[in-house]
Amino acid sequence: MNVLLVDDSSTMRRIQKTQLENFGVDKIIEAGDGEEAMEKLETSMPIDIILLDWNMPVMDGLTFLKEVRKKSEYSKVKIFMCTSESEKPKVFEALQAGANNYIVKPFSPEALKKKLEL
Repeated sequence: MNVLLVDDSSTMRRIQKTQLENFGVDKIIEAGDGEEAMEKLETSMPIDIILLDWNMPVMDGLTFLKEVRKKSEYSKVKIFMCTSESEKPKVFEALQAGANNYIVKPFSPEALKKKLEL
């Protein structure tokens, strides 16, 4: 399984990376914002899952999500919003834009594993 972690917090990326490695995920790519993530996505396919923060500089997670969903070559990539944005309208907006699932920070390793169906 190939995972792209997109979060402007290097600490959050490190936590998620450790959790994923503990689940046996062996290919993990990191990006600090949506623009960098788009570049990594284009050069690192196949990507199976993207763990995506909402609030980031340069390009936020929702904008990235919408851009990815415009491109048919990424239609099979699962995108999970991993964010502190927990209000129902925000969750609905992300799901309407094409997110496959939504995880509110902070979350436990077990909650992440369940959401990812590992």
